[in-house]
Amino acid sequence: MRKLQHISIYDFALSNGQTKSIDLTYQIFGQALHTAPIVLINHALTGNSNVTGINGWWNDVVGDQNIIDTQKYTILCFNIPGNGFDSKEENLIDNYKDFTVNDIAKIFEIGLYTLNIDSIHTVIGTSLGGGITWHLAVNNPNLFDNIVVVASHWKADDWLIGNVFIQDNILNNSNRPIEDARMHAMTFYRTATSFNHKFNNLKEANYYAIENWLQYHGNTLKNRFQLSSYKLMNHLLKTIEVAKTEEEFISKASKISGQIHLITINTDGLFLSDHNWDTYIQLKPKKENISISEIKSIHGHDAFLIEFEQLSKILKPIFQYSNLNKEALTKYKQAAS
Repeated sequence: MRKLQHISIYDFALSNGQTKSIDLTYQIFGQALHTAPIVLINHALTGNSNVTGINGWWNDVVGDQNIIDTQKYTILCFNIPGNGFDSKEENLIDNYKDFTVNDIAKIFEIGLYTLNIDSIHTVIGTSLGGGITWHLAVNNPNLFDNIVVVASHWKADDWLIGNVFIQDNILNNSNRPIEDARMHAMTFYRTATSFNHKFNNLKEANYYAIENWLQYHGNTLKNRFQLSSYKLMNHLLKTIEVAKTEEEFISKASKISGQIHLITINTDGLFLSDHNWDTYIQLKPKKENISISEIKSIHGHDAFLIEFEQLSKILKPIFQYSNLNKEALTKYKQAAS
């Protein structure tokens, strides 16, 4: 695993006016910083900065000669503060309801500034990371050449907020909070069709296969995730809100200079596909350089972790190295020499 690096941020002002010192951790993969085009990846709820390599959660997309090629790009991924990936108990966050996704975006912005990054080829985020991506793009409309939002949206809807509320109650009231919350979450990360196709009422000893599978996922997360981290990450989902109204969103998003790529999933039960299509239809008249693609899958929200062939086909044109302009390539080659 690539070395986990740290940026100390003192007295960061949260949206609610409180201040908090933050230890922002990150990993860099591929080419050295400032020697190649940069790809910023924003991870999902139980994800982390380890996007590729040993235990990399996105090895099928990021790596040597993969779609996001570590031979051609610098890949940067910050950990959402409090996700516990640094294994330091003192960096966990108990006052999780004080934080918003926009706070996380601003913390990442400080990280980029500290690393002297003023231009990014692509920012890409999945699920919760997609919400962070929207906030970053609106806050920094000229920073990114490409903005890729996968299985997410610019605003949490009532369905998502309701599920976050149920998860929060499980996490605060269950005797097995992580296991039970994770099992519940898996039912809306997938679909009924996906479950029925996978398990077909199969029984193993005295349990249905679906029950064993849910228990496995609950126990696996319990062994690698802190309760406070789960509470924070879950809470952040409902704070995704680039704008209060669609009109305000259109006004903000239309000012983004980079190409926006929306990638939705037709069966997503967490971030509904219809919302992304509505966003595309509403924003297109104001912003020509926006596109939308849809992954077709029975697997629901988790399809972005399953349907790699479809996802890679969608991402390929964005990460074709030949698409970089000559001026950018010359700059990176000079920096590397």
